[in-house]
Amino acid sequence: MTDRDDFLAWVRTALYEAELALHNGNAAPRRALWSRNEPVSVLGAWRTAYGLQEVDQLFTALEESFSACTSYRFELQAYGVSGDMAYTAGLEHTSASVDGEPRTYTLRATQVYRREDGRWKVAHRHGDAVTE
Repeated sequence: MTDRDDFLAWVRTALYEAELALHNGNAAPRRALWSRNEPVSVLGAWRTAYGLQEVDQLFTALEESFSACTSYRFELQAYGVSGDMAYTAGLEHTSASVDGEPRTYTLRATQVYRREDGRWKVAHRHGDAVTE
């Protein structure tokens, strides 16, 4: 397998499973996939965070808000790998409860990854809502 193949397999398994868990109220798998090395950042659909402390606080808030995910699908539109850096861009289609209220929405999501100690870690995320 090539680096691209390995990265894509990781996106379709570990990353997908972490996002599904988050939307069911468990941020631990997402935290495990995020870099613990600065810089890290999120330009989120609901909240922005810079640095490890703010990103961790954001994950706690998301974990407390999300529950009862009935559907999560990541529609990968583009990705690339160059050495120890990679990116994904796509659409996240989600049906879950947010603060107890069922919601269905789509986010445009772009993420940047870096390989640390031989493992892919998320370093940056940008997400914004798709509006009609």
